[in-house]
Amino acid sequence: MEKKGNLSINSENMFPIIKKWLYSDHDIFYREVISNACDAITKIKKMDMMGEYTLPDGFKPRVDVVLNDKDKTIKIIDNGIGMTAEEVEEYINQVAFSGATDFLNKYKDKANADQIIGHFGLGFYSTFMVADYVEIDTLSYKSDAASVHWTCDGGSDFEMKDGEKTEVGTTITIHLSDDCLEFCNEYKAREVIEKYCSFMPYEIYLQRENEEGTETIKESEKRDDDIVIEVIEPEKKEEAKNDSEKEGEEEKKEEEKKLKIKRRPQLLNDTHPLWGKTPKDCTDDEYKEFYRKVFRDYKEPLFWIHLNMDYPFNLKGILYFPKINMEFESAEGVIKLYNNQVFIADNIKEVIPEYLMLLKGVIDCPDLPLNVSRSALQNDGFVKKISDYISKKVAEKLAGLCKTDKENYDKYWEDISPFIKYGCLKDDKFCEKMNDYILFKNLDGKYLTLPEALQINKEAEEAAAAEEAKDENGNTVEAEVVDENGNTVSGDDKADADKKDEEKEPRTIYYVTDEQQQSQYINMFKAQKMDAFILNHNIDVPFIQQLESKNQDIRFQRIDADLTDTFKSKTSKKAEKEFEEIEKNIGEKMKKALKNEQLVVKIEKLKDKKISSMLTVSEETRRMQDMMKMYAANGMMMGDLGMGGQTLILNANHPLVKYVMDNKEGDNVDTICEQLYDLARIQNAPLDADAMTKFIQRSNDIMMLLAK
Repeated sequence: MEKKGNLSINSENMFPIIKKWLYSDHDIFYREVISNACDAITKIKKMDMMGEYTLPDGFKPRVDVVLNDKDKTIKIIDNGIGMTAEEVEEYINQVAFSGATDFLNKYKDKANADQIIGHFGLGFYSTFMVADYVEIDTLSYKSDAASVHWTCDGGSDFEMKDGEKTEVGTTITIHLSDDCLEFCNEYKAREVIEKYCSFMPYEIYLQRENEEGTETIKESEKRDDDIVIEVIEPEKKEEAKNDSEKEGEEEKKEEEKKLKIKRRPQLLNDTHPLWGKTPKDCTDDEYKEFYRKVFRDYKEPLFWIHLNMDYPFNLKGILYFPKINMEFESAEGVIKLYNNQVFIADNIKEVIPEYLMLLKGVIDCPDLPLNVSRSALQNDGFVKKISDYISKKVAEKLAGLCKTDKENYDKYWEDISPFIKYGCLKDDKFCEKMNDYILFKNLDGKYLTLPEALQINKEAEEAAAAEEAKDENGNTVEAEVVDENGNTVSGDDKADADKKDEEKEPRTIYYVTDEQQQSQYINMFKAQKMDAFILNHNIDVPFIQQLESKNQDIRFQRIDADLTDTFKSKTSKKAEKEFEEIEKNIGEKMKKALKNEQLVVKIEKLKDKKISSMLTVSEETRRMQDMMKMYAANGMMMGDLGMGGQTLILNANHPLVKYVMDNKEGDNVDTICEQLYDLARIQNAPLDADAMTKFIQRSNDIMMLLAK
């Protein structure tokens, strides 16, 4: 048989299209051709299973990659189903036809145990990205089949004739072009094959043609396919000099012979990846070893999630939570996507939820709707379901860990919180599932969930209110409650009014962004047995806004945003009126001295008599200021909020403030007021350069007055 002809293609210039458009990376040809070889083995095993062929005794499915840098060739050899001349004509010469699809259609009702993973036609032609010409030698499993030899130089002409192959299977010989010789380098070949084929379902071996290297093994380790070059006898030991030494020598096992053999081909893949097993059959050590091997990361992962789903789509995988302990912008994860154990790509955003890109893991989904080059996804709706499933399983794992192993969950929190918070921002469903399992670290370093955080301050506020309601003799005095019309409410009506107020008013969670800067406020909270939570990462600002939008009954407030009644002493109505007059007088003086017309000055009696002044900035104003700083950092022009939203609180229980109140027109009152303001500002935020200069000069002036 000999035949010449033209390839049946729709374009006269197909190969440049394959090179420049179909595949983006030239090394992809290894994946395509080895995938085809695995397909061929899957097919012959199916034929054996269905009784249409009998595999030879001792059949061991394998793919061999043989390199010859002298001849500039790569051979990919399989012991799969092979092809007849008619099949070569159909699957190779008619380029657009997919042999895998045809095979599945033919046998889909007879067997479905294994999957066909390639599209032989176009996948095979990826070899022309790196080749001057390609040869195929193939022999079909059919009893009356003749071997076929096919060659093509990358144009539209091919040559096909009888071949000399005697074993069932296919050998593809790639004659590399001069600019692609790196692919027959042993180290490069191993790197590429391990990248794409590390978990393909049949063993893949790499060797150099006419290998001259040797290795030494124990005789008991010899395999049937080993070629023995030399037998190495064990060294004879000197005779023992006394009986005790003789007994010791007899107890020792006789040393085994060693064999020098021709160097074995290197096995490059694991045919049974860990994700294919059921979770109960996997040990912690296996999970950790798999992590080290795949991701070259020798820091142990915190924990992992084993995904295993058969319906409504087939998906398996393992997601590892690495120890990142940094802001989410700096974390770099990698999730490898496989299709029937064939590597597709890293971090495909359509399949992997964006926030999970911070993790490391593998996902194998045979049902992925890939295009022919496997480089892009089709059918957005189906892919979205896969993404949603992955997100759901992660949330369930985290929730379960929080409920059943809270101690370890607490330990992991600082490392995993960036991606959880990022996930809450990016995925509403994930946020809803995680709502009760988000942790907040309190001032004592203890981790509390959102419901616990809400409860702890409620109890402290109720205790403070109960204490405030007592008279001088320690007896509880009922607080007067009035309705909207100013009428006094009592009894059941009062209880209903209290309940309505509680339902109407959002519960407050206090937080700290800088423990050092806000230390005075922290001390006040601790003194009143109130708690606050440390939120000091950049992501926390948008994160708490997200939580507020999802939980209408809560609000977050920085501890320096307001001063609640919990921190104030009782003040008579008469004293309140006096304070109002003084506030006006001092307020005008301070606004003028500080050139800040928006400043509000309040005089309050604080329980802590050591505090002279405090500055509060409303939560809304400060968030707006933070947002504008962020926009400014990104180069966006924003308006200036100035000093709005600030309230200076002067403690009427402090001697210095009392002096100002009693000596409104004193010589040094203005200086003291300015100093009180700056002292309050320092507790709230760092002073700018000009304010700091004035503060230092004023401090010197005050000390000079004391020195006189």
